[in-house]
Amino acid sequence: QVSLVESGGGLVQPGGSLRLSCAASGNIFSVNRMGWYRQAPGDQREMVATITRAGSTNYEGSVKSRFTISRDNAKNTVYLQMNSLKPEDTAVYYCNAYILDRRGTAGPYWGQGTQVTVSS
Repeated sequence: QVSLVESGGGLVQPGGSLRLSCAASGNIFSVNRMGWYRQAPGDQREMVATITRAGSTNYEGSVKSRFTISRDNAKNTVYLQMNSLKPEDTAVYYCNAYILDRRGTAGPYWGQGTQVTVSS
């Protein structure tokens, strides 16, 4: 059994910073691409940033100069450093990871979501 546990969300003023973390645990053989997605009320879930095991990154256009995704392969953990936050960044942020477990089953897993609210 595999699970993803997120932490680091909260309330921050515009222009502030937050760092999200997501750790994968369980019967894991390898963790491949990891990423962060977000969903605001009434909107569809959208990709924010992804990172491969080798460290190649991809960002949604509006966050590219403000957010940084990174990972620690030894800890099966992905991070999202969010700077210069704007009210439009307010959403539930979800961690995603493509995982191969020790039974040989591969597939995407999602975290439970963490709320990020940017407001004065």
